[in-house]
Amino acid sequence: MQEVKPYSSIDEALKALDNGGRFYNIFTKADDGLISKSELSKIAGLFSGKQRMMLFLELSLSKMTTENKQQIIEKLDTGLQKAYQSFKPKTCSVKEVLNEGSISSNTIITGIPKLKSQKDEFKGFVITPVAGPNHITTFTLTPIIDQYDVYELKDESSDESLVIAHVRGTEKLPEKRLSLAGVLKELQVDKNEDSASDIFMEAVYYLEID
Repeated sequence: MQEVKPYSSIDEALKALDNGGRFYNIFTKADDGLISKSELSKIAGLFSGKQRMMLFLELSLSKMTTENKQQIIEKLDTGLQKAYQSFKPKTCSVKEVLNEGSISSNTIITGIPKLKSQKDEFKGFVITPVAGPNHITTFTLTPIIDQYDVYELKDESSDESLVIAHVRGTEKLPEKRLSLAGVLKELQVDKNEDSASDIFMEAVYYLEID
């Protein structure tokens, strides 16, 4: 999980984003007026994964005016502009995610996450890939709390709640009002293949709300 500090101006955003990319992208230049995939990867902390890059970009520009944000988007290279249109995150409430959310979609949601620390506090399974012989990958269901730090995020206008998770090994989320950016995934109620399924968000980035 990575905290994002949103940019406050076009100049600040361009200085950070139009950065020349990683050292091995020798044909990528800083301050050339064009933001490339490698440059956005560098600042997002990723080597690849356009879907996740768009989560970072949306949070990092969230404090800017619509007009200024659009000026930054127009400076993305052609490939990233297409990725932005494909993976632009949708800002939703918990209730909207539960009623209308679609698996694999980029989502931004706001609230106060409450950590679920014990297995008996939370049950649910996620699909986990397992590498087998001859490079054959199979899938199994494992308890979500074995793979992730798991949080509950309550809707701000109802009693409904959404499961928020992030891969273990990173810092715990602060228990304060946050904007969380991630991808919606399927949550299996139990190991029965015919059992009902729910939805959770694997969070990748967050920013603190003042």
